[in-house]
Amino acid sequence: MSSRDMTKETADKYSLRGRVFHQIRDDILSGKYKDKEELREVAIGEELGVSRTPVREAFRQLELEGLIQIIPNKGAYVTGITVEDVHDIYAIRARLEGLAARWACENITGEQLEEMEEIIYLSKFHAGKEHHEQLAELDNQFHDVLYRACHSKLLEHQLKDLHQFVIRIRRMTLSNKRRGEASNLEHERLLEAIRSNNPDLAEQVASQHMINAYENIKNNGLDRIYSEKKS
Repeated sequence: MSSRDMTKETADKYSLRGRVFHQIRDDILSGKYKDKEELREVAIGEELGVSRTPVREAFRQLELEGLIQIIPNKGAYVTGITVEDVHDIYAIRARLEGLAARWACENITGEQLEEMEEIIYLSKFHAGKEHHEQLAELDNQFHDVLYRACHSKLLEHQLKDLHQFVIRIRRMTLSNKRRGEASNLEHERLLEAIRSNNPDLAEQVASQHMINAYENIKNNGLDRIYSEKKS
């Protein structure tokens, strides 16, 4: 086998492992698998059309992230995201989103500014129609643009992971009409701070946006979501 073939085989292997890992993680975070539910290697492998090896490798990585617990001679069980995890995630995001907004002031492109403006315009439309799924997706898109605009692969990676961890909870709480409208206004203020090249204000607005999001989750959805997960 040539070195090129070996490189391709290695790349394919890690691509497969990554695909399996992200799919199982998404299924846990979306609520497909419930807390304390056993994850079976064979069943998941058959569902994803892969052998047990990439599933087993994904389990090890998921355990490192605290999403499952592997009990020797018993199996792998979902631990998921706790109420305390949600608090920590938003506290960390408040700092990191502020940093992303600060750096975006220095690095954002005209095209990215236009993307943000278009997303805000569409969000206003869908908020008026109470299209909650579209609002959640547009919120994802807005933050994705912000992460790209900070021009740091490391920061972008960290923020995308944290964003993904609470995606199910965010979708449920953005269905609150007042929060959806307030979130969009906060996006507008953030866009104007970045457009004005005001890094101090951009950082403050982005951090407060995360604090407000967490307060909304805590006051309007967190206890209900976790009582449902335990039932």
